[in-house]
Amino acid sequence: MHKKSIDHVIAINNAWKVSCFWNELIYPEDFPESKLPPVVHKSKKLTSAETYVAAQNNYGGFIYGGGTMAFTAGYYALYQYRPKTIAFIGCDMMYPEEGKTHFYGDGTADPLRDDITLQSLEAKSTRLMIHAAKQGCALVNLSQDISRLTFPKTSIDLLTQPSKLISWNTLAEKKALQLERKLNYFVASGKYWEQVHLFDKANLQKIDQLWLDCIKN
Repeated sequence: MHKKSIDHVIAINNAWKVSCFWNELIYPEDFPESKLPPVVHKSKKLTSAETYVAAQNNYGGFIYGGGTMAFTAGYYALYQYRPKTIAFIGCDMMYPEEGKTHFYGDGTADPLRDDITLQSLEAKSTRLMIHAAKQGCALVNLSQDISRLTFPKTSIDLLTQPSKLISWNTLAEKKALQLERKLNYFVASGKYWEQVHLFDKANLQKIDQLWLDCIKN
């Protein structure tokens, strides 16, 4: 890893085990304490729902942003650090039917669960990417594999160069944001599953389609 091109590394859930070169670990409320690092050096930081819920709420909340940690980590980084570039790696949300599903072996494909906020991973990643671009931040994907993320692909070597912001259909974005505001699907605690009966699946599909329309050629 080229540390000179990377200011801050946020590991998600078990990913702290991949490398010691992480600065911050972000994990959900239901993450077992036994899976946290046994010792955390004073130079490293643990971030839980007490912190990241407020960050994602700043961008419309979990129902519109997507209720899985990859997107939550993106909104958190955007809010907390206001970077020029956020680079994802190992978050392609592709899970083989046979063999290892995760770096540590078999695990639950959380982004693929039946969840009203995750009907289109492509739409949710596009939404995050556009919110970032509006803040002057480019989202890129360092993985060269097939991905559900819509971010442009790049390499670690190129992170030393300024990342180019995407262009998008601002009319479609305006319609998506207007529909989000009109529906007002928001749960301040972040625990949207406790009120899921209040939210219409079809309306969220309409919003997803508008976000996808933002990057149609």
